[in-house]
Amino acid sequence: MICTMEVISIRIPRRLKEMMREVDIDWSEEIRRFIEAKVKEHRRRVVVEEVENMLAGVKGAERGTSERYVGEDRDSN
Repeated sequence: MICTMEVISIRIPRRLKEMMREVDIDWSEEIRRFIEAKVKEHRRRVVVEEVENMLAGVKGAERGTSERYVGEDRDSN
């Protein structure tokens, strides 16, 4: 699979750029990983919100339902 790359640019204070030069880090890769993690985090949050919205209209089970089902399942074996 061929992965095409896009270019983005940001502005940072000059002093920060100077400090970045003092550190042996591949800043492009570091920033790429950070952005990817943020996008994944956002997508997970959106999915959770969608599921919560779907479940908002669902009526909950009566108290003791799961215990009853487990007991019925055990008795059937």
